[in-house]
Amino acid sequence: MNSLLIVLLLTLVNSFQFNYFSLELQLVNKFPMSQCPAKHTVSISKVYADVLANVPEEEWNYEKVNISWGSPQPYQIVSRIGRGKYSSVFKGVITEGLYPCAIKCLKPIKEDRFKREILVLQRLINGPNIIRLYDCVKEDITGIPSLVMEYIENTKFQFFYKKFTLQDIQYYLYELLKALKYAHSKGIMHRDIKPDNICYDLNTKKLRIIDWGLAEFYHPGKEYNVRVASRSYKAPELLLNMQQYDYSLDMWGFGCILGSLIFKKEPIFEGRDFDDQLLQIVQLFGTNELYIYITKYNCNIDSSLLFKLKNYSTSSFSKFINENNKSFCTTEALDLLEKVLVFDHQKRLSADEAMNHPFFKSLRNN
Repeated sequence: MNSLLIVLLLTLVNSFQFNYFSLELQLVNKFPMSQCPAKHTVSISKVYADVLANVPEEEWNYEKVNISWGSPQPYQIVSRIGRGKYSSVFKGVITEGLYPCAIKCLKPIKEDRFKREILVLQRLINGPNIIRLYDCVKEDITGIPSLVMEYIENTKFQFFYKKFTLQDIQYYLYELLKALKYAHSKGIMHRDIKPDNICYDLNTKKLRIIDWGLAEFYHPGKEYNVRVASRSYKAPELLLNMQQYDYSLDMWGFGCILGSLIFKKEPIFEGRDFDDQLLQIVQLFGTNELYIYITKYNCNIDSSLLFKLKNYSTSSFSKFINENNKSFCTTEALDLLEKVLVFDHQKRLSADEAMNHPFFKSLRNN
């Protein structure tokens, strides 16, 4: 091999090693050992951490539960209203009385997945603003399982979020928080909070959180799958493969919806892929927040990605404000946003704390 080419290759290798070492050195210099949080920090929810400790195992251990399947005969499909990765959803009727219902037909998936969804919905059966499960049925010939649920006349988020008044925004978000608070109090994380998973009837103002297929029971210290939530609503902990997450994951999704409603922008973080999604977040919160987080929770992050995320200063939500949305960006709205869209999941407001924020004062007084 040409000696000049060898020298060039060695120079490139040494340059990469120097850059990577420099980045590692930045971490050390920013956070001397005396100031660094201890590594291997165990992350435990600040609310409802042990709520399942005294609950009978059959109420949360979906691997051991046996589902009692009913017959689909009392129900009739009318029309398709939705389709997802794991299911198709139809508008239906309960033939006796012709009451409307939603029928969620599950595609071939692991049995534990629909067992978990059923157990979650049964535990949340009387919760405020949570879609209600009526029945679990299975087709005799095909063996296809279906969930029969409450039907809500839904208007897609994209059709109304730019038209909402400030009072509409407050009401919508407060109703959403009621559902999240209840679910969390029962030891359940939704793990896919986004506008498409919220049914809202503009006429009756009924709101329901739907699609609990990714929901999971919270046990402190347990490591969970990070392949949950839609890309634009993925919290930093998921993008950094931090598996000991908790209910605060749902509060990030809530914060993204709040941001969309006041800034009239959906979504507010829109990455091309997971790495770019993290970049969008770091460009707002700054590299310093990223360094603190990965040091605190000992996150493993690819060196090439870490290199891309360096040198971003902290920005603010004011960059989203313009002439068209500034009337919605009240002091209280921005303060709430800054307290739920927090990089460190342990520092986010809980659903209960958010409900008690000044932004919702008028609703609490009523």
